[in-house]
Amino acid sequence: MRKEDLKIVFFGTPEFAVESLKRLVDGGYKVAAVVTMPDKPAGRGRQLQQSDVKRFAVERGLPVLQPVSLKDEAFINELRALQAQLFIVIAFRMLPEAVWQMPPLGTFNLHASLLPRYRGAAPINWAVMNGDKETGVTTFFLKHEIDTGDVIQQRSCPIGRHDNVAVVYDRLMTMGADMVLETVDSIIAGTVKPIPQDQLLTAGQQPTPAPKIFKDTCRIDWARPAEDLYNHIRGLSPYPAAWTALLDETGKEITTLKVFETSEPLPFSNGEMPLPGTLMADRKTLRVACGDGWLELLSLQQSGKKRMETDAFLRGFIIAPGTHCG
Repeated sequence: MRKEDLKIVFFGTPEFAVESLKRLVDGGYKVAAVVTMPDKPAGRGRQLQQSDVKRFAVERGLPVLQPVSLKDEAFINELRALQAQLFIVIAFRMLPEAVWQMPPLGTFNLHASLLPRYRGAAPINWAVMNGDKETGVTTFFLKHEIDTGDVIQQRSCPIGRHDNVAVVYDRLMTMGADMVLETVDSIIAGTVKPIPQDQLLTAGQQPTPAPKIFKDTCRIDWARPAEDLYNHIRGLSPYPAAWTALLDETGKEITTLKVFETSEPLPFSNGEMPLPGTLMADRKTLRVACGDGWLELLSLQQSGKKRMETDAFLRGFIIAPGTHCG
C-alpha cells in the first residue's frame, strides 16, 4: 500500500498531539478525520474553547468530529463510513472496543513513557517526580486494558538533573512525532513485529503506574527528604505546580504558594535539626527545611498573584516570626 492510499483517523486533544498530526499532514498522509473533545467553557467569561488539536485541524481544513460519547451509535456509524484503514490515538480518552477494533490495520497509541513503565494519565510528571534519569516514547497497538497493548516501537531520552516537566514534555512531543511517522510507515510496509509488554519486564519487575494528578498530589510534604521534594517540584513545574501553605505561628493559614523552582538540596549545618517546614528568610532568599536538608525557593506564585522570583516576592511580603510551611 502507498501512503497516498492510506486513510487515517486521528484521535487527540492537547498540544502534545498536535505535533504528530502536523507531521502527518505535512508529510502527505491522508487524514480522513480528526476526533477530539467537545469544546469546553473556560475563563471568566466561560466562553467555549477549542482543543489544540481542533484549532490545528480547522486551520488545515480537516474534518472534525467531537462526540460527547464515544459509544454513540451515530458517531460509530460516521467513523465506519470514513472507511479508514488505520486509527492513531495520542493523549485522548479510552476508546471502546467497537472503535479501536474497527480499522483493518489496527489502532495504535503514542504514549510518553517507556512502557510498561508509567502506565496511566501522567507519565511525564511521574518520571520526573520519581527522579528518573531516562524516559522515552512508545507506540503500541490498543487492547482492552489501558496502556497494555503490544509495543511497536520505543525510543529513550535522558532526563537532565535540572529538567522540569515542561522541558521533558517538549522533548518527547518532538521525538514522539518522529516515531508516529516511522510507525505508520512500518505498518504500511508490513514490517511491524509487535512485542508483548510482559516480555519487556525483567524478572520480578512490575509495570509502573502513572495515575492522574490531583491537588493533593501536588501538596508539598516538607517531612520528606530534600532530594525527593526537589524532584517532586520539578515534576510538577510549571503545571499543575507543587504548592504549600504559609502558616502563622498558631498554624493558621496565611496564604498558599505555588513553587516552580528550587535550588539543589542543601544539607543542614552541624547541629541543625529544624522542624520540617521551618523557614529561613532574609531580604532576598527563602529556605524551607525538609526532612534532611534545606531547599531554597527560587520561583513561586502567591495565591491571587503572578509568578515571580523569590526576591521580588520578599520585597512585598513580610515573613513574620513563627511563619512556617505546611
